Amino acid sequence: MFEGTPSIRIASAILHQGGVIAYPTEAVWGLGCDPFNATAVFNLLALKKRLPQKGVILVAATLQQFDFILSDLPTPQYELLQQSWPGPITWLVPNNGTIPYWISGDHNSVALRVSAHPLVNALCRAYGGPIVSTSANPQSKPAAKTACKVRQYFGRDNLLDFITAGSVGKRDRPSRIIDLATQTVLR
Repeated sequence: MFEGTPSIRIASAILHQGGVIAYPTEAVWGLGCDPFNATAVFNLLALKKRLPQKGVILVAATLQQFDFILSDLPTPQYELLQQSWPGPITWLVPNNGTIPYWISGDHNSVALRVSAHPLVNALCRAYGGPIVSTSANPQSKPAAKTACKVRQYFGRDNLLDFITAGSVGKRDRPSRIIDLATQTVLR
């Protein structure tokens, strides 16, 4: 549906160049970048006025895009991820050393989600892997529900490189966050 659209091609190119983009997710607009580009992640955190110690979520199009992180998971935990994705659950999984501190923050785990939103799915496919996904809002402000609100929050800031076309999905709240090891619901 969205694959190959100009908006997705531009966003993917900007991600590869180390830029920060805004894009719609299932419930709110998100900010994203290449998770392995420290400068891009720190620019995104500066936009949000968010401390790196908190960590950020990674979103992907498929479970296989996370295989480099999930390769050591016990089979029952891997199967639980398979059963729940794509969907509105962000799982905290052990950081096996492949995720940099600017993504995991002060945590021994990393937050992962396979999105059911067609635009996010197309974006991650075009990019070729997972991207950062954090709500598009300055710390302590409500998450943006429209591109107009994203522009209001960040339109004058040169750290935001692109806002994709599209709209948020029908969910009324962000994904649940669950610890995979303990099944504890954190949000």
